[in-house]
Amino acid sequence: MPAQPDAPTSAELLARVLASLDDDKAEEIVQIDLRGKSSIADYMVIASGRSSRQVAAISEKLAERLKEDYRLSCKMEGKDTGDWVLIDAGDVIVHVFRPEVREFYQLEKMWMPAGAAAR
Repeated sequence: MPAQPDAPTSAELLARVLASLDDDKAEEIVQIDLRGKSSIADYMVIASGRSSRQVAAISEKLAERLKEDYRLSCKMEGKDTGDWVLIDAGDVIVHVFRPEVREFYQLEKMWMPAGAAAR
């Protein structure tokens, strides 16, 4: 029986999330450091997919990879419609949007410090 992996640090989890999003061709990936600003998570990641189908696929693959790599079961909301999927991976919260839905809600503006450049 393989050894149980240790729980990832929030930085390791963030790195895996970003790699997964990049692998699946998510666009306009932004990471926001929430440490010291919110108790909900250490990081928030916002990304876009070109269509509802891609948004759902990106989200599903991310959840699968986190489960495989860390035995982490993510809570996911919105996958059925594919306009905006929220993936709660514990220390990292991920939002995957269709571009027009992302533009409407503008989450980055709510969470990023004024004048900060997106990474």
